[in-house]
Amino acid sequence: MSSGRAEVLPTHTPPLFAAAVARAVACLRAGEVVALPTETVYGLAANALDPRAVARIFELKGRPAHNPIIIHVASRVLALQCASQWPALADQLGAAFWPGPLTLVVPRSSHIPDIVTAGGPTVGIRWPQHPFMQAVIRECGFPLAAPSANLSNQLSPTCASHVERSLGDRLSLIVDGGDANVGLESTVVDLSGPNPRILRPGMIDATALARATGFSWATDGGPAEDSAVRKSPGLLSRHYSPRARLLVWHWQDEADLNRQLQAAKAPANNLWILAHTRIPLAGKIPHVCVIPDDPEAYARALYGELHRCDESGAELIVVEAPPEGTAWAAVADRLRRAAT
Repeated sequence: MSSGRAEVLPTHTPPLFAAAVARAVACLRAGEVVALPTETVYGLAANALDPRAVARIFELKGRPAHNPIIIHVASRVLALQCASQWPALADQLGAAFWPGPLTLVVPRSSHIPDIVTAGGPTVGIRWPQHPFMQAVIRECGFPLAAPSANLSNQLSPTCASHVERSLGDRLSLIVDGGDANVGLESTVVDLSGPNPRILRPGMIDATALARATGFSWATDGGPAEDSAVRKSPGLLSRHYSPRARLLVWHWQDEADLNRQLQAAKAPANNLWILAHTRIPLAGKIPHVCVIPDDPEAYARALYGELHRCDESGAELIVVEAPPEGTAWAAVADRLRRAAT
């Protein structure tokens, strides 16, 4: 455990970027865990081929041992080294979406430690788009295990300050690469069996996958028991959760919302409303957050707003239910797990 607060390194000029890459690489080669930016959320990174370093990730997060970790690469060559089989569909999806927020689950290589895959026969592999993460992986020469940089089941961080508040006293280094420009965790697809499927929805949705591959994609998160080994992270029934209680509601107008709040005996002062279409006027409700009515902009804003609610001491967060449709599937999935 770190003896003090984490060092936070900026990256907004070329010299600072290069210095932060060198520092992060030195830590990772020494078997340490560091917090790094990606385009989805910030990750808690370690050498994926070092079981002791990966075990430190589990310890820092309080992560269940049956919850696997995604491996991050920065080339097809490195991805192939992590897999024992590489189906043609993996190349097809990689050509369409890598680098980017898509994780491919394939049969694992013998080089991948059991702790990464929760002892399972498959591994999730992603080539992230963020230039800092790419630079670090290329310089290290080994893949990085990098789940979200937060305590297990809590809100994922989308900026360095979120990581600092959650894990700043447990880490030696946090690299500030700016706000995540996707804001939700990657789409995860399972290519290890005869029927490819979506395990975790993300901002690369079923429609985009269908356009790239020519067939329809079903979503199947695997076993329902939270103690069962999974092929992908992010499938526990409760996940991505703020400290405050969270409810997802539909309402027709402000009067309808107020009736539901009264029925739920909502607290008068520590109540936050997150709305994107039916927005209540300021007055009776003390805190109203307006989130963009667009799935990509909504995804970028969601975790940041939920972090703000927690930091304000919110007791109850009521979120306007997102629309139906594949473009909103990732948002709906995260809200459902947060509200469980």
